[in-house]
Amino acid sequence: MTSGFDPHATPSAASRRRFHAALRALAEAPPDRLDEALSAVATDDASWRVAHPIDEARGRAEALARVFRPLKAAMPDLERRDAIFVGGTYEGRTYLAAVGHYCGTMRGDWLGIPATRRPVFLRYGEVWRIGPDGRAIEATLLWDVLDLMRQAGVWPLAPPLGSAEAWSGPITADGVRLEPSDPETSRASLAQTLAMHRTLAEHDDRASLTREGLIAMPQREHWHPLMMWYGPAGIGTTRGLDGFVDGHQLPFRIAFHRPQGTFEAVTAERARHGAGHYIRIGDGPYSVTGGWPSVYAIHAGGGFCGLPPTGRPVFMRVMDFYLHDEGLIRENWVPLDMLHLLRQMGVDPLARLREVLRHG
Repeated sequence: MTSGFDPHATPSAASRRRFHAALRALAEAPPDRLDEALSAVATDDASWRVAHPIDEARGRAEALARVFRPLKAAMPDLERRDAIFVGGTYEGRTYLAAVGHYCGTMRGDWLGIPATRRPVFLRYGEVWRIGPDGRAIEATLLWDVLDLMRQAGVWPLAPPLGSAEAWSGPITADGVRLEPSDPETSRASLAQTLAMHRTLAEHDDRASLTREGLIAMPQREHWHPLMMWYGPAGIGTTRGLDGFVDGHQLPFRIAFHRPQGTFEAVTAERARHGAGHYIRIGDGPYSVTGGWPSVYAIHAGGGFCGLPPTGRPVFMRVMDFYLHDEGLIRENWVPLDMLHLLRQMGVDPLARLREVLRHG
């Protein structure tokens, strides 16, 4: 189940510490040192995949102009707060990945979101592919733009079913992994995640998509009784398996009809549509999976975010960070590019925001 993951080829302590420090320095760099700070993080020709509306950037210069200078202009006192920082190697590619919040006083507009003049927390899930010189050659940055809209008081959707508040860090307080972890623990963590994924993929939604069926199906063997599931803005945070099913899983599966069959058949069908995982790693009691996109489905049911079905195919840019504690999956943080998904469902929250602001 962990094919492609090499727990012995994990990034060294020195490379972890250097990159972790470089990311923090980038967030805190003054405008005249921003280019220098970004150069310490990424190569000149690095590729950038960023949450909508940025989407993609080519090379460090474009990333500086489109990603980091606008963010720093809006939040001059920006700082980075990692709750999780882990590493691993998958299919010969070395990754460092993080979950946390950028914190800053929003003194200027950003992506059309009006300045609040108050502290804001921009939630992130980030995966950095590390090259031979220790700098990133590819970055995937899922920043929760929709949640920043909520903080700015310009919420464009129905209320989420889960809690909309900021994500908590790991209950074990050991999420920043600056030393390599035990390889066998790392392997076991990823194996448990992929075993849980198999139960989700193989559940027959068309035959037994009910609350009781989802709670009773084999996923329950992998989740901790006190599990926390941290979803993006628009979905929110849930607690316990019943809370997860009520607040996310059942409405999500009603809305999005995904490929059915064995785990292998579902994986193959996703791949046929260009969806799947580019990262599958374990790092001690943590594991990470993610895809750009990860999920392919048909938006055939109503209710998700209060929206009617469109019948359209949709693709989802997703990351999953897991904490394995007491032999089970205790916490799951899920960065998801909601603005990108909503546009495929015929809703553009940023365009709506512009209209609201234009009309006063």
